[in-house]
Amino acid sequence: MSSLRVTWIVGGHPYDETAFADMLNSLDGVESDVLKWPDASALFTVNGIEQMHREGRVLALYDLPGIHFNKGSEPDLIDPPSPVIEAWKRITQLGIPVLAMHHAIASWPTWPLFAEILKGRFHYVPATLRGKRYIDSGWANPVHQIFDVLLPSHPICEGLPESFELTDETYLCPIFEDEVTALISTRANGDSSNFSSAYAAIRRADAGDWFHQDESRLVAWTHQYEMSTVVYLQPGDGPLAFSNDHYRKLISNTLCWLGKERERINEK
Repeated sequence: MSSLRVTWIVGGHPYDETAFADMLNSLDGVESDVLKWPDASALFTVNGIEQMHREGRVLALYDLPGIHFNKGSEPDLIDPPSPVIEAWKRITQLGIPVLAMHHAIASWPTWPLFAEILKGRFHYVPATLRGKRYIDSGWANPVHQIFDVLLPSHPICEGLPESFELTDETYLCPIFEDEVTALISTRANGDSSNFSSAYAAIRRADAGDWFHQDESRLVAWTHQYEMSTVVYLQPGDGPLAFSNDHYRKLISNTLCWLGKERERINEK
């Protein structure tokens, strides 16, 4: 049986490349190619996406484009160039399946459509989303968490225990949970006092009286955006996640299911 072909996009946020590569190499039946920004821009054209579609690939995001961090000062927010916008339109028109992981939910913060594709957004700076003004999002790391599988019958959750433990970063950010199929949630305390301000962290500043409203504790979900099946997995900060057997099972299940979703869409 031929391998499932996955194109991973990285860059824009630091990560442990060795531990990440070890995880990818552990995925049986998955052939992974990794593209890093700015080289990844060659893929995000209409022609690049159509070639990806012809090759039957799944797109996996572990990147953070659209924001440039300046140590100790304001970040630069970057609008997606026209070829990237057109590429994303083609991705969802063709039904290319998408896995987005961890910090990818903070990508393209000035482009409202990207938050709609993923059904949420992590805000490094205060921003407006769906007409509502949000303070910057919260993060906490490391956090020893218990994850609860909410939909054990779903192929993504196959073989996972009813609950499992993982030490990893957790977020406090808006999620459109009423518009997704919930797969896994965390028992991590969602009180704002347990989190740090993302905006203060990137500016190396005092957070002052920073406070964030309660948000969904979902950490894994799926939904359909136009023709594309989309999955978001919040865990995945570093080696403690990448080497965890349950996490690797989650990634493997997700990619295999998305591969089957690609075949189902293509048969229509």
